[in-house]
Amino acid sequence: MAISLPFRQRREAGRRPLDHEERRRRTIVTPEGLRLSVTIASRGARAAALLIDLFLIGLAMMVTTLALLFIARGVGLQLDGKPEGVGGHAVQALVIVWIIAMFVFRNAWFLYFELGARGATPGKRITGIRVAARAQEDGVGRLTTEAVIARNLVRDIELFMPVVFIGGAISAGGDTEMAGWAGALWFLIFVLFPLTNRDALRCGDVIAGTWVVEAQRRKLEQALSLGEAGGGRSAATGAQYVFGEAELSVYGEYELQVLERVLRDDRPEALAEVAETICRKIGWNAGRGDERAFLEAYYTQLRARLERGMRFGRRKADKFTD
Repeated sequence: MAISLPFRQRREAGRRPLDHEERRRRTIVTPEGLRLSVTIASRGARAAALLIDLFLIGLAMMVTTLALLFIARGVGLQLDGKPEGVGGHAVQALVIVWIIAMFVFRNAWFLYFELGARGATPGKRITGIRVAARAQEDGVGRLTTEAVIARNLVRDIELFMPVVFIGGAISAGGDTEMAGWAGALWFLIFVLFPLTNRDALRCGDVIAGTWVVEAQRRKLEQALSLGEAGGGRSAATGAQYVFGEAELSVYGEYELQVLERVLRDDRPEALAEVAETICRKIGWNAGRGDERAFLEAYYTQLRARLERGMRFGRRKADKFTD
């Protein structure tokens, strides 16, 4: 997806002032050429999501440490002093496992969850936000692995490294006091950076070309009230539109919501464009002049398929999800 022209902050004379949510609203263009609106996540929601994730990471680290200690005690290893022989090697192996586990929790937590279909860590899911791609040179884009890796590598510089400096200065004291102040200043600069731009972007977002937006509702909205065409038959031409599993499996909940919005707007040019896109995707040739009936039939049958999947615990977020 791509951002359209910059959101107009100034209002014309006589118009009412924009509220907080309207100031955070942006317009994007989907790969199908449709204009949709999204809402930039608030700074408070992002801060809350980070704190939740850090708490969960700390909890996971603590549980892992206690589990390894329990295993060591259970097999009779002595952790105090300097164990030698087989016991010493076993202790060293557990220490290596602990170091690897701590590294994975600290570095892979954000990568693993943000590379998922929802593009959100547990903290982001709780606060109702997710990571999304910003504008690309060709006008459309999708959140890529490279972007997620880039934004999270920068997180080390933004958050963890200055915290290490501050913690080291506090524990050591004395000559390291200046290092602590430098770390605090370093940390403060990156913490305040989202306050300097209207999209609340952190440095990692700027470098990776991402932003954080309010997540779309996962529950399917109330179905459109469709006419006879919703059952698969066109009232205008009498054509019968029945789609098989292969034709319906190419799209997911996101595309269903886009299609629903197109049907609600009822703009002929958008209907024709979306119908052509779907026909090209599923290998159909429905012809011209009956686009709305075709789309209503596809919408109804796709929705029914997705709702059946939900009842059995299967969800298809979008066309990229298997």
